[in-house]
Amino acid sequence: MTIQQIKYIIGISETGSFNKAAEKLFVSQPSLTSTVHDLENELGITIFNRSGRGVTLTNDGQEFVSSARQVYLNFVHLAEKYDENSNIKKKFGVSTQHYSFAVKSFVEMVKGFNTNEYEFAIRETKTKEVIEDVATLKSEIGILYLSDFNRNPIEKLLKLRDLEFHHLIDCKAYVYLWKGNPLASKKEITFNDLKDYPCLSFEQGEGESYYFAEEILSNEEYHRTIKANDRASLLNLMIGLNGYTLCSGIICEELNGSDYIAVPFKDDDGDINRVMKIGYITKKNFNLSLIGQKYIGEVKKYFGFAD
Repeated sequence: MTIQQIKYIIGISETGSFNKAAEKLFVSQPSLTSTVHDLENELGITIFNRSGRGVTLTNDGQEFVSSARQVYLNFVHLAEKYDENSNIKKKFGVSTQHYSFAVKSFVEMVKGFNTNEYEFAIRETKTKEVIEDVATLKSEIGILYLSDFNRNPIEKLLKLRDLEFHHLIDCKAYVYLWKGNPLASKKEITFNDLKDYPCLSFEQGEGESYYFAEEILSNEEYHRTIKANDRASLLNLMIGLNGYTLCSGIICEELNGSDYIAVPFKDDDGDINRVMKIGYITKKNFNLSLIGQKYIGEVKKYFGFAD
């Protein structure tokens, strides 16, 4: 088994196609196919299911690719640290819940690197996919939050996937809404104030547990709820329907615009814990790459504290 073979397998798994992977890896499709067959014969397993619609990983393939990504990432880290003449195009990915600070920090991090030498990716996605992306090393870092409500199930899942949570900052709950909303002028907003307005939330997938919700206090009863898949749609719904969402209060006008405001949320039930512990997840005992360290440094800088 060689690093080149591992690189090819990862490329195919990410594109879902031998042809697309061959184009991306600058290798002929027959050569790529031959390399995969040789490795499958060597290992005694079938890595890919082939069909007319492309390829998918077998169960053995999923296990192999998860380990292969770890090996390849470690190899890239070594080359990055010790081989200045290495021509390996280094990869770095972040998967995150829908936080503008995570995107802004990513932008600032990328500015410090030559994008001809690096392949960057940021994925704003569902909570479970953030966890899965980091577990399989599709992304090096995942950004999410814990609260008293979701901590137990999320931490159990992190432990099952051999991941650990690194705490960054505590935030109270805020109501995020359009400045034209009738509630925008209030100094604080209660659930009673919100009863006539739709609650906007990010869709987590059919049948997924509400423990994966990105909005704090997701276990509360809302009179009207509308799901969105992306931040742009959610912001449009705030304007079109006077909708709102509950968030950390950490907002980025540069990315979201200046038409929105975060107002402190006030609950009447002392038993409700409205603190969000925002942090990042990595593989357990995982040493961040130089790029990963730079990214977390930018996140901390955004929050106003140094490493």
